[in-house]
Amino acid sequence: MNIRIIAANGLIAAVYIAVTTLIQPFGFTNIQFRVSEILNHLVVFRKTYAVGIVLGVFFANLFFSPIVAYDLVFGVGQSVLALLITIVSMRYVRNVWARMAVNTLSFTVTMAIIAFELKLALGFPFWLTWLTTAISELVVMAIGAPIMYAVGRRIAPEAFRAADGRND
Repeated sequence: MNIRIIAANGLIAAVYIAVTTLIQPFGFTNIQFRVSEILNHLVVFRKTYAVGIVLGVFFANLFFSPIVAYDLVFGVGQSVLALLITIVSMRYVRNVWARMAVNTLSFTVTMAIIAFELKLALGFPFWLTWLTTAISELVVMAIGAPIMYAVGRRIAPEAFRAADGRND
């Protein structure tokens, strides 16, 4: 891994932690509007950015979660699983918007892991919690997609040429 990738991942983790800090009351429990989750779309442009995302999730949960031990296992695990699903799907899905859709759905569906965590840790009802966390994840990721699309065009223009077959 070269120094630019290491620095980029450090920056991604720092931004994830900072944004999570700003919205802390809305980033945990059964309704999570964790705005920092839009950074998950960075993996669509470079799979190596998954490291920074996972580190951001780990440290945000370590420092700010009211249920630290659970979030370090389930929260980080959910992010790793969803990112891996997206990375594997990128072999077959070439269009950037389609990749973002797969990524959004991957994170939304795997919120079942978070619902299970909240059932174990806080006694929340599984199905209702999955519904509320999935909807909040879907909203954040869908609203964030156009923002991250614009960011992606700046940080990884080659991803657009390769994925869309264009020469910008």
